[in-house]
Amino acid sequence: MKKFIQITLLILMVAVVGCKDDLLDTTPQDKIDAQTFFNTATDLEVYTNGFYEMLPTTEVYTDDANSDNLVPLIVSDRAKGARILPVARGTGGWNWANLRSINFFLANYEKCPDQAAKLKFGGIARFFRAHFYYDKLKTFGDVPIYDKVLTADDPDLYKARDPRKAVVNFILADLDYAIANIPKEVKLNNITRYTALILKARLCLFEGTFRKYHGLGDADAMLTLAAAAADELITSNAYRLFNTGGANVAYRELFARINQDATETILARDFNPTFGKNTINYGMTSPTFGAYGIPKDFVNSYLLKTGARFTDLSNYATAQYYEEMQNRDPRLTQTVAGPDFAAYGETVREPVNMSITTTGYRIIKALSTRDQWASSSSYFDLILFRYAEALLVYAEAKAELGTLTQADLDKSINKLRERVAMPFLNLTAANATPDPYLLAMYPNVNSGPNRGVILEIRRERRIELFNEGLRWDDLMRWKEGKKMEKPLVGIYFPALGAYDFNNDGKADVFLHNGNATGAPAGTSSIVNVSQKKLTNNTFGNFDPLKGTAMKFDEEKDYLYPIPVEDINLNPKIIQNPNWK
Repeated sequence: MKKFIQITLLILMVAVVGCKDDLLDTTPQDKIDAQTFFNTATDLEVYTNGFYEMLPTTEVYTDDANSDNLVPLIVSDRAKGARILPVARGTGGWNWANLRSINFFLANYEKCPDQAAKLKFGGIARFFRAHFYYDKLKTFGDVPIYDKVLTADDPDLYKARDPRKAVVNFILADLDYAIANIPKEVKLNNITRYTALILKARLCLFEGTFRKYHGLGDADAMLTLAAAAADELITSNAYRLFNTGGANVAYRELFARINQDATETILARDFNPTFGKNTINYGMTSPTFGAYGIPKDFVNSYLLKTGARFTDLSNYATAQYYEEMQNRDPRLTQTVAGPDFAAYGETVREPVNMSITTTGYRIIKALSTRDQWASSSSYFDLILFRYAEALLVYAEAKAELGTLTQADLDKSINKLRERVAMPFLNLTAANATPDPYLLAMYPNVNSGPNRGVILEIRRERRIELFNEGLRWDDLMRWKEGKKMEKPLVGIYFPALGAYDFNNDGKADVFLHNGNATGAPAGTSSIVNVSQKKLTNNTFGNFDPLKGTAMKFDEEKDYLYPIPVEDINLNPKIIQNPNWK
């Protein structure tokens, strides 16, 4: 979206917003600009274009490394339960500069005489304020609501945190305004009515399930709103699932292609070789920068091609790599490098490389053309919101409400399965035999008659939305933080020695414990297990976290702490529970 940011906007934002520090208590230096600006539709557009820089960028495709979906070289403090109380004001997410910029616009834009422009750009500004507060809600729970630009002598600088339900109502009011007033346009790089609808669906599902599983009350009202927002987006027929290439290609193609289109993608962040590059592909291919590994429990979650559960097989835990990749949901080998993996746009099989993955399972979702693998060379567009999420929100909200029908599944989850030619999810069968593997993964799941189908929807959500920055939030709202303490291991090896990963009769991987002289000629990955450890030293699963204490404190880790200096400056701000 950098193409929307003009030099005139940069000058404006410097004048209006100033530095990037926390500005809630800064005397405004913007009165002259307010008098001379906000007079035309172009003024409103130029100002709101600056808000797009508030949207996430590469963290969308790296945040899963802070959850149980990806294991990086260096485990984050959040993932291992080692977050500490921040000291400096405005750190740890407790920063309000972006909000001040939005509120300044909302305080001045109505002087423009163009009514249509006011409705549209006022709606866009409220979308960004809702997006801002949604992030604060997930992070801190209760937060102070500010709907105006504060001056240095404003007593609201020292107000207390507003209750989370008031914060949610504030967000909903902004989103409802946005939905009512932003035009029904399909625009890939702009906030539209549909972007506001998908954010509303995401917010309401998050809050509804958070209230339900954390015992806060009023969950059903939020879940009803989630289902309704998702349904409105679905029935608009503005989007459909991207199917180009068919079941064995389309899912990978959706993320790896250089330029997005508005078939399924509701909002994308625009990158190109000239003015916008990132390090996403480098993180997937560098042995020192990212080396992300996918855990085996995620690989185990993919169903067999028949729709049967892989984890019902007697040898699922000890199946070797080539075997476990056969006859599975096609999304598996469009997300994880399979036996026949070739670089995007190429046909020659890529050599197996264990040095660029901690678990042996190499991530390929959103891995684009080879020219984008070098440092800061990625320029493919990043998806921020897509239609598939609406299908998942709709099914989960209805299941949690207890109103899910087979027809609901057929218009949501089964559309996703249809894309990859997988058997449809059957409501009656799922509830009759809940998956014990998933039940062990999510012990706090709803114990009612929809338990089985809720587990299946969670399976589908983790697979479909893998590495799109939503997994941590899912665990938090389901009150499944303890999942972070469960082993995050990789590929299984029954012994040291040579392994053929693609069944061509040649060794691809050779494991040794200090003496590699027995490695067959041409082996592409020679691994010393004293460095890349196995669970049982000379056999078992790759165990990248061996010796790392993983802990999740149920009493405090569902929320982030507030910086010490901010609490010292405002005694009415009370710290989140059990953060000291």
